[in-house]
Amino acid sequence: MEIDHQQARARVRRYRQRLRAAGLRPVQIWVPDTRAPGFAEECRRQSLRIAGSPAEQEDLRFLEALVAEAAADWENE
Repeated sequence: MEIDHQQARARVRRYRQRLRAAGLRPVQIWVPDTRAPGFAEECRRQSLRIAGSPAEQEDLRFLEALVAEAAADWENE
């Protein structure tokens, strides 16, 4: 099946125009590649580094509060 690139670009352009008309804007974000070699090992290294540190409990409380707030906001919508 041959792809008509002009038609595809036109479709994407119309789609993006509809999104902009709905008040949205495109945003690109870069996140860690969880499939990258060494990713899991680095996560483990960082986790072990903070485990048992003086900041561990404070950090966990902070994260739990964020999750609870996000969950409450989600339920209220």
